[in-house]
Amino acid sequence: MKIQALLQAPCEWLQAGEQNSPIVLSSRIRLARNLSRFPFPGWARRTEREKVLSLALPAAVGLSGMKEAVLSDSMDHFTPVEKQVLVEEHLISREHAGRNAGSGVVVNRTRTISLMINEEDHFRIQAFKGGLQLKAAWRIADKADTELDERLEFAFSPKLGYLTACPTNVGTGLRASAMMHLPGLVLSEQIGQIVKAVNRIGLAVRGLYGEGTEALGNLFQISNQMTLGESEEEILERMHKVIGQVVQHEGNARQKLMEERPRLVVDQVSRAYGVLANAYTISSKEALNLLSLVRLGIDMGLFPDRCRSIVDEDCLIRTQPAHLQISQEKRLSTEERDALRADFLRSRLRDVPPPGAGQLSPSLHS
Repeated sequence: MKIQALLQAPCEWLQAGEQNSPIVLSSRIRLARNLSRFPFPGWARRTEREKVLSLALPAAVGLSGMKEAVLSDSMDHFTPVEKQVLVEEHLISREHAGRNAGSGVVVNRTRTISLMINEEDHFRIQAFKGGLQLKAAWRIADKADTELDERLEFAFSPKLGYLTACPTNVGTGLRASAMMHLPGLVLSEQIGQIVKAVNRIGLAVRGLYGEGTEALGNLFQISNQMTLGESEEEILERMHKVIGQVVQHEGNARQKLMEERPRLVVDQVSRAYGVLANAYTISSKEALNLLSLVRLGIDMGLFPDRCRSIVDEDCLIRTQPAHLQISQEKRLSTEERDALRADFLRSRLRDVPPPGAGQLSPSLHS
């Protein structure tokens, strides 16, 4: 099974490293591109989409960044559960998961680059890096874009730039985004102000799986909305600056909480750990929200830093509904998934000691 081969390989952007920030989990660059002389996917007949796929799939597989491609196929060759795994891995959109014949996907082994074919546009080139590394992700996406442009003819206007199905993507076709973990702003009830401030300067704040989704686990995606009238470098520079400011606000919120309400923080983290380490049934939503608090505890020194990889690489992804079903190689009911998720979390958290609050503040013992 190709999905199994993909999941057996380590995901590079989830690996802990010096570039990774406790607050910025990952950076993503997405480029929208279309082939000239072909209608956009939403207006194309099935035969036209299949023709585009026949041109796009081999071109994508031939990219230098795809030398170790482990996934390259038409969407109608995936089961619904396999498609949902790709959504949970952030490799395809929820919309693309609904596509069948005439659409496809190509992913490399380390999951640093993923190409959706015939989603809203003929190509959605996505590049991923861990932490705040927008420019590094851009270099990956830009190289893939350049190589594709040498093999295929993209729809381009000297006046407008790259032509796309949605007018909001015309121009550079670039969407840069960062996945941010913001429990400090949520706990201190400042997140609403930050979201409004970010929206006022033309950026979007979305949930875990993009537009129209909930910010589960205190995870928020911040991305640019303007693609016309700014160069790629200007977009990246502005994004980097704004994300840096949000990181600073989150850091200040955490520091203030520990100075003024340390008992609240330790209580929230300890309760989360207690439930996760002892539950025998737990929903995906509850698990994500509680894992967010444990991750905050790691950042605040309540757990050893070695526990970060357990939370990030194992628990946040592998406890998602489709991942659980793939691991069992069968469809599971909601109740079966909730039980299996709880068993998995109890097993993994055996290696995580209870939170140690003694060193944080004398007020915790008063």
